[in-house]
Amino acid sequence: MRRRKNLAASIGGWSARHRWSALLIWIAFVAAATFLGSAVGTAEMKNYESSNGDSRLAEQILDGAAYKDVAGEIVLVQSRTGTLTTGDPAFREAVMGVKSAVEATGQVENVRTPYDKEPSPVTPDQRTTLVQFDMKGDAGTAGERIQPVLDAVAGVQRAHPDLRVEEAGGASADKLIGEAIDKDFVRAEQLSLPITIGILLAAFGALLAALVPVALAMTAIFSATGLLALTSQLLHVDSATSNVMLLIGLAVGVDYSLFYVMRQREERAKGRDKRRAIEIAAATSGRAVLISGITVIVAMAGMFLTGNGIFMGFAEGTILVVLTAVVGSLTALPALLSLIGDKIDARLIHGTVRTVTRGRVGWRRVLGVRGGESRFWGAIIGPVLRHPIISVVLAGGLLVALAIPAFSLKTGAQTIDDLQGNYSIAETFKRIDKAFPGGNEPAVVVVKAADVTTPQFTASIEEFKKRALATGEANEPISVRINPDKTVAQITIGIKGAGMDAVSEHAVHTLREEVIPATLPGAHVTGSTAGSMDFDEQLRRTIPLVFGFVLLLAFVLLLISFRSLVVAIKAILLNLLSVAAAYGVLVLVFQRGYGESLLGFTSTGMITNWLPLFLFVILFGLSMDYHVFILSRIRESYDRGMRTEDAIASGIKSTAAVVTSAALIMVAVFATFATLSLLTFMQMGIGLAAAILIDATIVRAVLLPATMKLLGDWNWYLPRWLGWLPQLSHGDHDDEDGDDDGDGVREDRVPALVG
Repeated sequence: MRRRKNLAASIGGWSARHRWSALLIWIAFVAAATFLGSAVGTAEMKNYESSNGDSRLAEQILDGAAYKDVAGEIVLVQSRTGTLTTGDPAFREAVMGVKSAVEATGQVENVRTPYDKEPSPVTPDQRTTLVQFDMKGDAGTAGERIQPVLDAVAGVQRAHPDLRVEEAGGASADKLIGEAIDKDFVRAEQLSLPITIGILLAAFGALLAALVPVALAMTAIFSATGLLALTSQLLHVDSATSNVMLLIGLAVGVDYSLFYVMRQREERAKGRDKRRAIEIAAATSGRAVLISGITVIVAMAGMFLTGNGIFMGFAEGTILVVLTAVVGSLTALPALLSLIGDKIDARLIHGTVRTVTRGRVGWRRVLGVRGGESRFWGAIIGPVLRHPIISVVLAGGLLVALAIPAFSLKTGAQTIDDLQGNYSIAETFKRIDKAFPGGNEPAVVVVKAADVTTPQFTASIEEFKKRALATGEANEPISVRINPDKTVAQITIGIKGAGMDAVSEHAVHTLREEVIPATLPGAHVTGSTAGSMDFDEQLRRTIPLVFGFVLLLAFVLLLISFRSLVVAIKAILLNLLSVAAAYGVLVLVFQRGYGESLLGFTSTGMITNWLPLFLFVILFGLSMDYHVFILSRIRESYDRGMRTEDAIASGIKSTAAVVTSAALIMVAVFATFATLSLLTFMQMGIGLAAAILIDATIVRAVLLPATMKLLGDWNWYLPRWLGWLPQLSHGDHDDEDGDDDGDGVREDRVPALVG
């Protein structure tokens, strides 16, 4: 009967037959998306869009209040020996020297010292004070103009060695920290490509075979970035979204190409002609790419349920880059393989790397990268299948042991301690916060009215100050800013605690629940502490929704794809186990501090609050790549007539090379983020790298085959009431015996699938 090809096979076959048309369409799409994106520009989210709850309401009011965007700076003047106080001439000389020096640069205004009519803060022991001022011009460009001011302050420090004279603030942090972090990201991104190409060269031994996956990934990233600029006009994104897109796009783009290219090479090694090899690769690996891509997209879509702008922006960017990678793999890749032909396997170095058609055996043949089954992984799979119970106990026990520390996972917001490395400005921030608790992380009370300058309203603000200080949980400095229309008052007030601890959180609760209702009804509180509290509360409400959505949709997709209740449930459980193990690794390394000296960081005793949810979504999606690819190959072999045990062994061995290569690339790329200066990105890099390594080895090479061996034909169990699910092809071979209708499924095996 007439063969029914799956969607991936149909698209791949058309692309291979019309290679120039397919390539030109892809190139035109990438060029158009990139050009339009550059012309439109990416719309970054406003401050309030990354906030939640009461903080978001406050930020929205501030956003519409037309405040002048000012970059405030602080110079700490402190006695090193403890003998000098603000009343001493030498101390006063230093303070006034700071004022004169910064004013001489012509870049500052509104300078305040402790000797002015409205003095800047002084500690009770009179040994520490602040010189406060604002940078002229737009706050967004203040970091570009701050260097002369930093130099002026450094000059005062040299003239007064008995005092500590140090500057900190938004503009100086942007200059000294922002530039360093930007360089970190550039370095990590620059390392990612050479590492990826190097691993591909080692795997393939052929330059074209190594460059094709990278080319596809990069064009997918370019086009997705362009599309993001268009979609961001509707849903604004955080500036870090492009970094996340590069990370995920490079990983999935290369993975999808590896699945495709290795299957095409394998079929060529079996003697298939060029077109037939591409058709088979499209019907098998192409289908796996389609399913895994949809699963990743579904997982990413779960972040929309958080209601947080940063997460939704991440979801927007990653969905676009995965979607373009899938489209490119199904269309441009078959056309490119048809065009290149066997040249993709050309020798890199004469006499050292041979083509598939010559059939020479080397270390790549041992790993299976030349097509066929991997000898290395075959040596592992054999014992696993012979002793499945022992394998499950050992591998499962190891993962459970790694996952146990995850139960003590403690999250917290990013603080200045998140910055790793030799940054003197970070120490300055800490000294200011120690001398003036809450000064670096003040609460910001926002109140809106018809006129906030009336005597009655001014009296209410003064009463607010009085009551707030009387609680013992708030302190100076307190400042009030009125917007040009006199409709919004912004009250900045220091709070006790370290900014992100229980003391500071209690202070915010006191302001919101006691002080504000009695003095400024309807006012809202924002600031770092309040924002973190609202963010955590939002996560607590939405995490069950995100987890439920991702797990349910992934289950349904796997159930439809493999027509097996057991496969779908087991895939979910194995993925959850690998994610839990990754959480455990994070706790051991970054919370308990194991490996601090090796990785060069100082533990803060917590994991950044947004990271666990982000890692769950990303890891659950990415780990499905391997699971779907391996299961598709096992099911393909089973549908062709193999016993379940033989299909497992054949599927694992024949896919081990591509899974190993893909995992090595992901681990290497993710690990580069562990070199960044921010602890959050170190945690993200190590968490992703550890999870992928665990997933590609312990889970896919041991737990998956061992559990499938124990379950036998129960792997394919489908209740009769689900028999209406469509039967999808997992292969596209002309020589499949028993395939009566050409759908890639042996009809004589169907009774075993439905019970």
